[in-house]
Amino acid sequence: MRPMILAASASLLVLAAACNASSEPQEARAASTGAPVETRPTEATGQSPAFENQTRVPSVQSNVSMAHSIVASGLVDPWGLAQMPDGSWLVTEKAGSLRIVNTQGQVSEPVSGLPPVVSRGQGGLLDVVIGTDFARDRMIFWSFSEARTGGNATSVARGTLSADGRSLQNVSVIFRALPAYDGDKHFGSSLAFDPAGHLFVTLGDRSDAPMRPQAQDPGSHMGKTIRINADGSVPQDNPLVGREGALPEIWSLGHRNVQGVAIQPGTGAAWTVEHGTRGGDEINLVSGGANYGWPDVTYGVEYRGTPINGGVTAREGTEQPVYYWDPSIAPGGMTFYTGSMFPAWNGNLLVAALKDKHIARLVIENGRVVGEERLLVSMGSRIRDVAVGADGAVWAITDEEDGKLVRLAVQ
Repeated sequence: MRPMILAASASLLVLAAACNASSEPQEARAASTGAPVETRPTEATGQSPAFENQTRVPSVQSNVSMAHSIVASGLVDPWGLAQMPDGSWLVTEKAGSLRIVNTQGQVSEPVSGLPPVVSRGQGGLLDVVIGTDFARDRMIFWSFSEARTGGNATSVARGTLSADGRSLQNVSVIFRALPAYDGDKHFGSSLAFDPAGHLFVTLGDRSDAPMRPQAQDPGSHMGKTIRINADGSVPQDNPLVGREGALPEIWSLGHRNVQGVAIQPGTGAAWTVEHGTRGGDEINLVSGGANYGWPDVTYGVEYRGTPINGGVTAREGTEQPVYYWDPSIAPGGMTFYTGSMFPAWNGNLLVAALKDKHIARLVIENGRVVGEERLLVSMGSRIRDVAVGADGAVWAITDEEDGKLVRLAVQ
């Protein structure tokens, strides 16, 4: 068995000062704003946001004290996180193992039956979600980098989790991104079901200069969000169905490396978060057929410090991000908060930050970001994915060789 865990040790995160402990309702306190949480200089010069609060929104502060506890440890480079109805968690490890963490924090042996993955660079076993009818059919879905003729690419598979949780059965690959490429970066990939049962799959552009232009090519899956049915078939109302030279699975294009997707409660809309370069991490509300600009339009600069495409940040026919960060926080997974533990957070976006080692809480009003708070800062760990448990607590996994499953709750 793997190392067990230990929920007893908790690190206190007191996020409300004593002077804030008043009788004012939490909802009202959460709406109060201050200076932006980001104070570093921007990486890009000469760029300006397209509208107010597109970046560096005023900070917000939760009017509750909360603490995080380590529920499980010993996870090796965990990547994706999904809770099952019994309260246990599916956790992927990038090297290719799927594990189950039970409610006592015990980590299982690897679940058998997964197809081989290419664990190379940013590739490996990536996201995992449970099916919309899991309680009946125990179907789960996962994304992974798969060996192909000529290289590798992102794929999505599904299978039935055995009653004892030890194996997957009836496994099939339901989507394979094209074309294959012999590289080790920008595979994406995050998964989310919308209320109608469509599966959104996010993909990267594969990073290297020769591949970048494919993010604008409707005949390539690179740099796209994908919308398919649970069996891998194409919904006939997808925006590119029937368009000559276009792949019908494509929902939106012009993305760099999308590692987070979440479905907005109430609207059913898909929101994504993607990595920029030095600056230009983006939150997007992805509409069918829309073009989000990469690599022709973006905020931030190249890693070497030079402008990207002359520093152009807007162009006719492309969409602006709802929000962006400069400098980059290196976003991982994300989710919308829905729960009773933090009622003032309902409808907020929670975004995992790798490089900047926190969870960003973004307050959303009328499709725009109006406030930002940083959570789990004291941990000092790269946060790979974030989820909301059935208990309303916020759960996260840390990106490290001794990866941890963390629970953030009201103290």
